[in-house]
Amino acid sequence: MNIQTPPEKLSAKDFASDQEVRWCPGCGDYAILKAVQIALANMGAKPENTVFVSGIGCSSRFPYYMATYGFHTIHGRAPAIASGLKIARPELDVWLVTGDGDALSIGGNHLYHILRRNVDVNLLLFNNEIYGLTKGQYSPTSRIGQKSPSTPTGSIDSPVNPCQFALGSNARFVARGIDIQVKELGELFFRAKEHKGASFIEIIQNCIVYNDGVFSDFAEKAVAAEMQVHVKHGQPIVWGKTKNKGLRLNTKTLSLEAVTIGENGVTIEDILVHDEKNKVLATLLSGLRPPEFPEALGVIYCDPAPSYEQQVKAQNDAAMAKGPGDLDKLLRGGKTWTVN
Repeated sequence: MNIQTPPEKLSAKDFASDQEVRWCPGCGDYAILKAVQIALANMGAKPENTVFVSGIGCSSRFPYYMATYGFHTIHGRAPAIASGLKIARPELDVWLVTGDGDALSIGGNHLYHILRRNVDVNLLLFNNEIYGLTKGQYSPTSRIGQKSPSTPTGSIDSPVNPCQFALGSNARFVARGIDIQVKELGELFFRAKEHKGASFIEIIQNCIVYNDGVFSDFAEKAVAAEMQVHVKHGQPIVWGKTKNKGLRLNTKTLSLEAVTIGENGVTIEDILVHDEKNKVLATLLSGLRPPEFPEALGVIYCDPAPSYEQQVKAQNDAAMAKGPGDLDKLLRGGKTWTVN
C-alpha cells in the first residue's frame, strides 16, 4: 500500500543560497532579500519552478542569493531575457529584479515594452534615487539639486516617477512598498504572483553610502504614521496615528486634497475610497509627495487583462488547428524575383 504524504513546507532558509551576501552593511537590499525569501515560503512557491532575472547594479546581484534558477544578464536588458523565458516556459514563475538606473535609463525602452505587452513577469524595481554600484552618480529618479560625482553643482534633470512611468506604459498592476516593511512587502509580492500579467512594484530602498536618508521625510519610523498612506481596495484613503486624515477630491480642480476628519465639516463620507481599477486615481496617488501629502503605498492599480504569453499560445494553437503546413509551398507561393 502506497501512502502519499504532502511535501514538507519550505521556510525562508530554503530559498537562501550558499553565497555570501555582499552588499554594504545597512543596505536596504538585505531587508528586501529577506522579505522575498519569507514571502516565497509563505506562498508555497517551488524553487525548481522559480526564476530570478536581473540586469546590472547592486540590486542585480539578487539571483546569486536565491536558491532558485537565475540569470544575471546585461545592463537594462533583463526585461528582454525575462520575456523570452516566460514565453518559452510559461509554467515558470519569473521575477525580474532591477534598479532605478538599470530600468529607467539604459533599460527604459525594454521596461516599457514588457509592461505594455503585459508579459506575466513580476518586476521589482529598487529605487534609491542614485547609481550605487558605480559610486554615486545621479540616476533618472534623482531629485532636482541632487549633488553627485556627475552633478557636482546639483542635478537639473526632471526626475522620473517609476509608478507613473509604469501606468503610462499601460501596466495592469502597479504597487509601491518600502524596503524595511517586510510584512507589507510580502503582501505585495503575494498579490503580484497571483496577478496574471506584468506586475510592477517600486520598492523604496535606502542607499546608506551614497544617498542615505533621502526618504527620511516619510520612511523613518518616527514620521511613518503621519507621512505614509497604505491604500487598500474598497477602503477610505486615511492615515495618521488616529486615522483622522484623509484624501478628498476637489471636483473643481480635479486634484486631491489632504483634509482632517472632524475639521471644517469634513466627515468620513467626504473621504475617497480606494478603487484599484481607477487609473485616474492611481495616477494621482502615485504622484503624491511629502510634505504636502503622504507617500502612497500598497497596490495602487490592478486591472487584469490577458497576458502576452496567453495570447501567443492562443495564436499558435489557432495556427496549428489548421493542420500541417507546407514550407516549400509557402516559399514558392505569391510573387518571386530572380536576381541576376
